[in-house]
Amino acid sequence: MKRFDLRHLKDAFYDRMGEIMDREIEPGEVAIFLFEIGDFSAVQRSADLIKDQGHELLNSLKFNEADWTVVARRKRA
Repeated sequence: MKRFDLRHLKDAFYDRMGEIMDREIEPGEVAIFLFEIGDFSAVQRSADLIKDQGHELLNSLKFNEADWTVVARRKRA
């Protein structure tokens, strides 16, 4: 399990999240992403990104007033 803080990217974190899932997470491994939500469209877009790449969304929840966490498992090879 690896944790990635993407808050510094503001609302431009989607490409980096996809890149991490494809290149830095092993098949079957779990990743935790922390990002700033701004408006709530980022939540749905992040869930869609995980699903569209074929990975498994394990959890998605509000971390605090400004941040959100997504927990995902990379698809097995």
